[in-house]
Amino acid sequence: MKRKLLKYFLLFFLLSFLILNWGRVSFIFNWQVISQFLKTPFEKKIEKEISQPEEKKFEYSEKENSIEIPKIEISAPIVFVKSEKEIEIGLDRGVVLFPGSALPGQKGQTIIEGHSAPAGWPKIKYDWVFSRLSELEEGDEVGLNFNHQKLNYYVTQKIFLNRGEEIAPQDLTNSDNILLLISCWPPGKDLKRIAVEATLKK
Repeated sequence: MKRKLLKYFLLFFLLSFLILNWGRVSFIFNWQVISQFLKTPFEKKIEKEISQPEEKKFEYSEKENSIEIPKIEISAPIVFVKSEKEIEIGLDRGVVLFPGSALPGQKGQTIIEGHSAPAGWPKIKYDWVFSRLSELEEGDEVGLNFNHQKLNYYVTQKIFLNRGEEIAPQDLTNSDNILLLISCWPPGKDLKRIAVEATLKK
């Protein structure tokens, strides 16, 4: 009997406390507040970097984070992953920003990877997204929508690499914003790599 009364007393006390102090404790029941505590350090880092004001203002974009290449009719989401192990999974959902590379618009190299597939391949997931990368030529436009800004890059060169071969490091200046689009070559075969380099329009 005493235990039953104790349960009722505790329940009554808890309800009274919540009613009398609702202004101070209501945040506990706010999912947005709770989700902030549940986010991983990686998600918080990306969020912090995205929320930092850009040194240069770009044209506003209503679109979500994505890549657009008009010449080869590409429009695909940009996917963020925590590590290289997650790249393959991310490529099913769009193109992937290589972990550790610069965010779009930041100084340094922004590296984006995408799948390629042979001609006539059905457009399943995003297996086909960079199939026509080799058609890009100097001066062609590559657009990135990032953090509700439209960034325009212009192709400067194409590079073909053997498997395992790395792109020669560049002597970047403090103002360089380089974009590298990378995929398998030839399309659908993991024999070589194609890399298209583009620079941010000033």
